[in-house]
Amino acid sequence: MDQDEDQYERGYLTGKLLVAMPFQEDPRFFQSVIYVCGHDDTGAMGIIVNKPLLTVEFADLLEQLGIEHTRKLVPDLPIYYGGPVEIGRGFVLHTLDYLSESSVVIDGDFALTATLDVLRALSHNYGPQQHVVALGYVGWGADQLEQEINTNGWLVLDATTNLVFNVDHDGLWRSAMLSIGIDPNSMAIDFGHA
Repeated sequence: MDQDEDQYERGYLTGKLLVAMPFQEDPRFFQSVIYVCGHDDTGAMGIIVNKPLLTVEFADLLEQLGIEHTRKLVPDLPIYYGGPVEIGRGFVLHTLDYLSESSVVIDGDFALTATLDVLRALSHNYGPQQHVVALGYVGWGADQLEQEINTNGWLVLDATTNLVFNVDHDGLWRSAMLSIGIDPNSMAIDFGHA
């Protein structure tokens, strides 16, 4: 059994996407799509990849962090709400075409960097080609994510770079549902009851 199969057998979902069920009661996660950056027997950590923060601009973030830049040359990158934990902390989920000493490779397609070097690289247009810049993250304690999945809070699906990076954030939740053959408009709110 290879490592991925072994992790899956134990219920570990590192590198997967969690898609909120249509009846998600917590407004912070309504129609959220979360990339699971890490999951083991102590808990899980992920980044919401489809909730842009409309009041935060990339150039302003660079300024607050003291990263030198030329404002008119800085790309207009969206900043996402990564989750309710440590909302002031930044994370960049990205493809493997950019790796620094502080990058954590998650699988064959994704890495996570949470240091200023990746923001500096993005500000000068030599960072990763595909990325999600997020503030905050989602965290679960031991067995908490498993319980939420068992009570039909989340659907689990394979993460692809196309889905995470190339689908417009407004349509990502629906596209993720449709990618596994589920039309969210046809799901009953009373899911799980006979």
